[in-house]
Amino acid sequence: MRCEVVAIGTELLLGQIVDTNSSWIGDHLAQIGIDSLHQTKVGDNHDRIVGALKTALNRSDAVICCGGLGPTQDDITRDAIAEVMGVKLEFDADIAAIIRNMFESRGRAMPDNNLSQAKIPKGAVAIPKQPGTAPGLMCPIGNQVIYAVPGVPYEMHQMMESAILPDLLKRSGTKAIIKSKVLKTWGHSESRLAEILSDRIEQLDEKGNPTLAFLASGIEGLKVRITAKGETEASVLSTIEKEEVIVRNLLGNSIFGSDDETMESVVIKLLKQYNLTMSVTEVTSGGIASTRLSSKDPFGEVFVGGLVPRSSKARKHILGLEDDLIGTQEGAKNLAKATREFFGSDIGLATTGEHDLPGKSSAGQTFLGIADSKGERVELVKLPGDYERVRQFSVISLLNALRLEIIKK
Repeated sequence: MRCEVVAIGTELLLGQIVDTNSSWIGDHLAQIGIDSLHQTKVGDNHDRIVGALKTALNRSDAVICCGGLGPTQDDITRDAIAEVMGVKLEFDADIAAIIRNMFESRGRAMPDNNLSQAKIPKGAVAIPKQPGTAPGLMCPIGNQVIYAVPGVPYEMHQMMESAILPDLLKRSGTKAIIKSKVLKTWGHSESRLAEILSDRIEQLDEKGNPTLAFLASGIEGLKVRITAKGETEASVLSTIEKEEVIVRNLLGNSIFGSDDETMESVVIKLLKQYNLTMSVTEVTSGGIASTRLSSKDPFGEVFVGGLVPRSSKARKHILGLEDDLIGTQEGAKNLAKATREFFGSDIGLATTGEHDLPGKSSAGQTFLGIADSKGERVELVKLPGDYERVRQFSVISLLNALRLEIIKK
């Protein structure tokens, strides 16, 4: 069965909003074995929306239409779907009552234009458990169907999971279960990762199940997705677990986490496991590491604090650094040591590089300092991109260096 996604909104075309909804929908369609071969974005124009829906129906069994269900003049998805269905809009008193109750429960009067959201194409069915004022719709057209969901991600997610995905599974008649696990890596290029896994991928191509795929995720590293298909959840999970063992043996410690884990969550977990505390001084990263770490350790159980001393005066006053060696290996070493002493933590970290020196061009040469009871170590990394990308990459590089240090010990 094929299902196409049509995202509606001029703001998507102008780049004012990033279309994360289509990628979320595509991912969840794949998980239940529904093919999605096309995704379309179209602005708030009636004729173009109608054209996009007709094109989608010509090549797919189902269409998920996302956005354009609000109460304003440019919310015209309902009208466009009605034209494609060849029907009129009808007022649904039950939907109107739900919307009115939402406003009253918040102590607010409902504007009259919200009643436009209670008009639905004749023959369409509103999706139950409406989380917002915009009702989701199931609109049958012969053996095909158009689903309409709001553009608000939370509302869309709830409607997809509670109603649309189950309905698609029922229509497809498939009993197969598809699940994936994502392994997150840092340290290898995409080409090197492919080289390491090339033999295994060839073996899996012959079997057809499970499969391996790569996804480059910028400052979050490279992801390896293991996807398996089977008749029961237990058999699928067993297949994924067996493949994960093989992939981990091939990639080793370059794998730092899986699925929803982040580099900072993994590091915080390791620090707690070994009863260690850490602190950081960020010249290059400018507070990014502290923000990410504190979000995973809000009460400072292991991450005791961070500093962003941008000026040499601040570095001398706070950390007692007489010599300003910013942008050098010695500077990273001294900063890490002084940070550890200042906070009284087990581990002190620091980032500094050539980008921190005014007027000096560099290719992202950055020094990562780590200090503990056994002394100080500095790692040199050459990071790609402009200053902002170097700042971001320096954080995950620094935390990964710490992760490897802890694992090694």
